[in-house]
Amino acid sequence: MDTVSVYDTTLRDGSQREGISFSISDKIEIARLLDDLGVDYIEGGWPGSNPKDMEFFRRLKELSLQGAKVVAFGSTRHAGIEVGADANVRSLLEAGTPAVTIVGKCWDFHATHVLGTTLEENLSMIFDTVSFLKSKHREVFFDAEHFFDGFKNNPDYALKTLEAAAEGGADVLVLCDTNGGALPLEVQKVVKEVKSRITTPLGIHAHNDCGMAVANSLIALQSGAVHVQGTINGYGERCGNADLCTLIPNLQFKLGISSFDPEKLRGLTRISKLVAELANMIPQDNQPFVGRNAFTHKGGVHVSAVAKHARSYEHADPEEVGNRRRFLISELSGKGNILLKARENGLRLTGKLPEAREVLKKLKEMEHQGYQFEGAEGSFDLLVWKSTKAYKPLFELEGFRVIVDKQRREEDDLYVEATIKLKVEEQTVHTAAEGNGPVNAMDKALRKALEEIYPELKEIKLVDYKVRVLDGKDGTAAKVRVLTTFQNSKKKWGTVGVSENIIAASWIALVDGIEYGLICDKRLLAEDKKAEDIKQALKEISWEEEAL
Repeated sequence: MDTVSVYDTTLRDGSQREGISFSISDKIEIARLLDDLGVDYIEGGWPGSNPKDMEFFRRLKELSLQGAKVVAFGSTRHAGIEVGADANVRSLLEAGTPAVTIVGKCWDFHATHVLGTTLEENLSMIFDTVSFLKSKHREVFFDAEHFFDGFKNNPDYALKTLEAAAEGGADVLVLCDTNGGALPLEVQKVVKEVKSRITTPLGIHAHNDCGMAVANSLIALQSGAVHVQGTINGYGERCGNADLCTLIPNLQFKLGISSFDPEKLRGLTRISKLVAELANMIPQDNQPFVGRNAFTHKGGVHVSAVAKHARSYEHADPEEVGNRRRFLISELSGKGNILLKARENGLRLTGKLPEAREVLKKLKEMEHQGYQFEGAEGSFDLLVWKSTKAYKPLFELEGFRVIVDKQRREEDDLYVEATIKLKVEEQTVHTAAEGNGPVNAMDKALRKALEEIYPELKEIKLVDYKVRVLDGKDGTAAKVRVLTTFQNSKKKWGTVGVSENIIAASWIALVDGIEYGLICDKRLLAEDKKAEDIKQALKEISWEEEAL
């Protein structure tokens, strides 16, 4: 097996996940991304089920794809209806796609109890539909729905459904684990047996209800299948489908099946994030290959080892899928984490320089106070930056006051005002602003003071704010940790503040977030160092294992 055809069904199966509803424009953009990646087939939807999918197929004709074929999805003809008169089948032809996928029942239980027809009629429905579409010069995939359950219950009948599709001229017989209940060795056994009985090429379509979708897909391919279906990020009904962002790199790097241009594969992480954005889904940080944490190292021993040989704690090269190596700072870190984080931001620190030791000392003190820098890399970057002679503060606080006033008990609204006095470039700025809460008022006052001098601040948005009580036994006097997330058009970053006073903790995180964003915008810090820069840093740093 030198190649495998990869079939994406994000636009149909993926959209069946709760919370996902792609617009026509979304679907067209995703189709472009998939074509750029180099998938062989893009299933666009079920034209017979809703007007939106039919409109998508109409508009897609105006889009020139580089290599991917668009596929329309539908079911076999209905029982007791001539295939040419079936509205669902006609809609497949009207979609005008070069390929179609027909789903048919392969589990005898479904044929009799769900379709309410006879086993013989079900076979005729499969044969008639496939042969009719082949006569219209379409490439036809037969999705053998519930095949593994059907094979377990009645193997002879399940095989007959495949034979009916093969006799009708199906190009590929796709074995579907529709309920997601099969295990890898079971899939291996069934695929091998089917392959020994049927000569038509086989495919696999796995759902993830047992967490086995990728494993089942891979073992099916190793057992003789030559076609695999899945979705970007594993989106799909219930627990989802096989994740192509995991499947494709495994095919390419683990099984040696070179189905994708290596340069295009470097866009996989980007495509994963863009599809998540279009689906209005939060990216999965622990997603293999493309997740933010996929090549992230936290323990000091791990960092030291990766510095010497990346493969010591990495099974693949993050660059090959467009991801990057990251190093976290925490109580588990060693000096190596700190040195590398500094290098990521263009700071020339080594273990022998006093600045590195000063950062390590300061970090220990702050961790003891309750600081945590996971998810707050902006604050850590500033900590490192402030340890160097090159750092110059963009503004200095001379004082602030927050007033929270409630005049009449029967009203719920509070009057909140923040007054801030800053020194900015040798001039003193004194401003005040109202807000719907203390943090909002401080944010507005700070921006009011700075935006005239730093207009780029208008692009920096506070997008998340969290408060964590560090020791609940102290009640309202407990120390709190405030985590904020900011973003602009270029990147997203987190900052942290800790204090017994929630206003003080919020101020620390707020100021760090704004100062970090401004410094990055002024190119004093690197925004996103390329993986090649990090590799060079690994070679140059003089590593010492020193646990915090």
